[in-house]
Amino acid sequence: MPLIESRPGKTVSIVCVTRETWEARCATLSPAAAAFATASGFEPKAGAHVLLPDEQGGLACVLFGMDPAGSAKADTFLPGKLSTLLPAGAYEFEGLAADACEPAALSWLLSAYRFTRYKKPGAERPQLVCPQGVDARRVSRMADGICLARDLINTPANDMSPVALEAAVHALAERHGVTAKSIIGHELLARGFPLIHAVGRAAAEEPRLVDFSFGPEDAPKVTLVGKGVCFDTGGLDIKPSSAMLLMKKDMGGAAVALALAHMIMDAKLTIRLRVLVPIVENAVAAAAFRPGDIYPSRKGLNVEIGNTDAEGRLILADALALGAEENPELLIDFATLTGAARVALGPDLPPFYTGDDAFAAEVQATGLRVHDPVWRLPLWDAYDSLLDSKSADLNNVSNGPFAGSITAALFLRRFVEGARAWAHFDVYGWNPSTKPGRPEGGEAQAARLLYDLFERRYPAA
Repeated sequence: MPLIESRPGKTVSIVCVTRETWEARCATLSPAAAAFATASGFEPKAGAHVLLPDEQGGLACVLFGMDPAGSAKADTFLPGKLSTLLPAGAYEFEGLAADACEPAALSWLLSAYRFTRYKKPGAERPQLVCPQGVDARRVSRMADGICLARDLINTPANDMSPVALEAAVHALAERHGVTAKSIIGHELLARGFPLIHAVGRAAAEEPRLVDFSFGPEDAPKVTLVGKGVCFDTGGLDIKPSSAMLLMKKDMGGAAVALALAHMIMDAKLTIRLRVLVPIVENAVAAAAFRPGDIYPSRKGLNVEIGNTDAEGRLILADALALGAEENPELLIDFATLTGAARVALGPDLPPFYTGDDAFAAEVQATGLRVHDPVWRLPLWDAYDSLLDSKSADLNNVSNGPFAGSITAALFLRRFVEGARAWAHFDVYGWNPSTKPGRPEGGEAQAARLLYDLFERRYPAA
């Protein structure tokens, strides 16, 4: 539901107060309203709210407690929780600091998200009047991209199969006036993508690689690659049932790439954008690739399969090699790649890897500023030898249990030669519990931070 851009005739104020401002603001309320707030037990602590009635029994205003702007505990996404708590109607914020208005509006839209493909929508939702000074189109653009990714991730694999995910990529490209191209099945072998083919060949729907470009051909080249494993059984190294339960989200990297691509294209940033989405299902069948198999890659490196459950890096390797051939200014991949990343940093803080220190600093600072945090981990060269193979150029997994996210990134680094800068984001793609702006379910981590970064680096003409 978009922001209301022009103020309607009747709105209800959401009065944001802190412990420091509450006494003065309370003095402006009518005696009855102030008494009602006291009787309701309202205190101006972060997240507390109360609905105050007017003299006719209607809704006069909403009081909402926040931490002071600039304090270490201040959460600029906190006001968004009200989009799930208030009755239907039109609302506007009062008392928010200027730099808190956009995050509050964005969080309102992101908190209001519901996945309704398989159930009826709930009651009518409240709407927010766009705060003064906030670009409603920009906020809606980011929310649309994130909600697109959430819908893709939340859709179960029986309806988000390789064919369905391919169709979603084509639909997004067409929405922005460009045409996507697909390479499918045995054509992958003929066109030089043997790893994508090997991983997906056992599934009922053939593996595929979808490719589209957008923007001026003479603009800086930015290529996005998203892991599109629609379901991951683990292959012949099959996962236990508990680990398989959320594997519909293993195409979360593709969803993040598409969310970011939508934001870039809708804003018409000065970028020659290319999007590459390798799409497979890692299935168990007679044609499944096996531990110990050795396959060539697009880059010419022969890869020994140490574990079939490390399939995402294989399909990314061929796609990254293709992307690097154009020598882009930036080559970025997104993947729900390793459990090790979650062990190290938890579900809310995806690690990222890059050899470009300046870009890394910009990414990390932007993530903190826009409430989309990531954390840099090292491409530790000393661990590169853990990928050695006695029979091939490298193995797809390390020879020990340590540094799983780092060694996965080091594997990918072997395939990005030619790109001026490369970054890998090992995202979780899922909110395990509901927080303001982040309802439980699929999540497009790192998309907003990179859009904000690109918007400043490559502004629209």
